[in-house]
Amino acid sequence: MRRALVVAERGQGRVSPNPPVGCVLVKDGVAIAEGWHDHLGGLHAEQMAIHDAEDRGVPTNGATAYVTLEPCNHFGRTPPCTESLLWAGIQRVIIAHPDPNPNVRGRGTDVLREAGLKVDVGLLQDEAAVQMRSFLHWCHHRRPWVTVKVAVDANGSVDDRAEDAGRFTSEACLDEVHRLRQRCDAILVGSETVLRDDPSLTVRRVEHDRQPLRVVLDGRGRVNDDASVLSDGGSTMHLTGDVDLERLLQQLGDQERQRLLVEGGPSTVHRFLQAGLVDEVFLVHSTTTHASPVPSGLDDEAFASAGLAPQQGLVWGEEQVSVWLRS
Repeated sequence: MRRALVVAERGQGRVSPNPPVGCVLVKDGVAIAEGWHDHLGGLHAEQMAIHDAEDRGVPTNGATAYVTLEPCNHFGRTPPCTESLLWAGIQRVIIAHPDPNPNVRGRGTDVLREAGLKVDVGLLQDEAAVQMRSFLHWCHHRRPWVTVKVAVDANGSVDDRAEDAGRFTSEACLDEVHRLRQRCDAILVGSETVLRDDPSLTVRRVEHDRQPLRVVLDGRGRVNDDASVLSDGGSTMHLTGDVDLERLLQQLGDQERQRLLVEGGPSTVHRFLQAGLVDEVFLVHSTTTHASPVPSGLDDEAFASAGLAPQQGLVWGEEQVSVWLRS
């Protein structure tokens, strides 16, 4: 199952609104094939693993399938995975996490058991839940998992008014930010960020199959049409007027956007924190010191007050990253 979780990672950021899923086929104690959900509309993990076995010339009859998510039993962009497993002669299916999707919800396991297969559920379920966190959150709440990413200097400043707008973190850190963007369905900023930085808010430095929706909160209508996010031909939601954040998240959820990355400035981040809508924070700490600082007010107290708890930190290039999750 750990190998299935590893191969599932290859689908991260490529299969939304489906979750990343991995599958390993084992026979006589030996792994004979593996597969993962690689792109939307492509083979599901179980189907790809069976195809892999066929390419290798290895019979699947009597094999055990280790799969990170309950196999589907409905027709969607592909036929049901339950049918594929039965056709391949799989004898046992071991599942990490049940599928909360209302189109599945236990029907996959029921069909397999009724067909005489032995089915076990729950192996490494917690690990699988972390891997498909945004999908599970969307299934339960029908709104996106909200991730905040903010970079601060050594004193907690987000910008240096003494300098032209610019990045103050390392190139390797920027790669990680783009990797994070690649895993999100939408990116949100406020008007101040657009006016100060004129960002494109696209995925550029890592491999990607799609670009996230850009969302600009522009309550006073200050952002002009020549801003990059409005003029480059990409998909942008430009919101003027007083925006209800909960309603916005519901709207994004209705569009099956399962993870929202908030990259805005302090005022935008504090709005989400005060509304209790932040699920995850990556606070990037630079060793730079701004000459004319813009204090962020983003500290342990602000995160704890929003219901977040500290997690193990990360290293992104030359920067340390504090991670907080909803407790």
